[in-house]
Amino acid sequence: MQVAIVTGASSGIGQSAAIQVARRGAGVVCTYQGNESGALDTVARIEKDGGTAVALPLDVGRSETFPAFRESVVATLRDTWQRDSFDFLVNNAGFGHMAMFADTTEEAFDTLMRALLKGPYFLTQTLLPLLADGGAIVNTTSNSARFSGMEPGYSAYGTMKGGLVVLTRYLAKEFSPRGIRVNSVSPGSTRTRIGDDAFERHPEVIPALAARTALGRIGEPDDIGMVIAALLSEECRWITAQDIEVSGGYNL
Repeated sequence: MQVAIVTGASSGIGQSAAIQVARRGAGVVCTYQGNESGALDTVARIEKDGGTAVALPLDVGRSETFPAFRESVVATLRDTWQRDSFDFLVNNAGFGHMAMFADTTEEAFDTLMRALLKGPYFLTQTLLPLLADGGAIVNTTSNSARFSGMEPGYSAYGTMKGGLVVLTRYLAKEFSPRGIRVNSVSPGSTRTRIGDDAFERHPEVIPALAARTALGRIGEPDDIGMVIAALLSEECRWITAQDIEVSGGYNL
């Protein structure tokens, strides 16, 4: 059985990606930070569909914890799937942050950098010895790093996501001798828990976002989760080093 690791799988896009990957026949390691109940819900939903999943804690903003996480992965692969490697990595965990450029503090900048750019960089490096040849990686970026999704207040967040887009290309180049594909997806506005449940707390912003979206609504987690699962699949075996906007045509 193929196995995937999906970071930030306790809610939103990560939860959807984990479920969609499992529906395509892979076992899933679902990571969470803080929201253990959400991760256990993801596992339960996968198991209800007949799949296999395990929840493991991980703080992507603390790279010093990555070696211990790798040991947990090694034990989980051995005990659950009788494997010493895994096939797919989805670097999805993160958080949103809005602050105008003039108001962005170094502390906020560094926190974003550790979670959104340094985290995926060194987590991938740490897990790379366990990643099977012919595998695939998908990084969750953001259309805030593209012209279509640029909005005032996201200079730091968009900069980190833009860095992740560039990292995606470099990983695709360096991992290609092993047959490992690396792509990224850039969601637009999506109904997730990002920004402390911003859409739940401020539903009044949704109609304006939907009006600017060609397909007439904001995104749902499955809109992105299904694309992530597809990019990992055999159907997309000839796609690598790409950043795919998944926004329903925002600002089209």
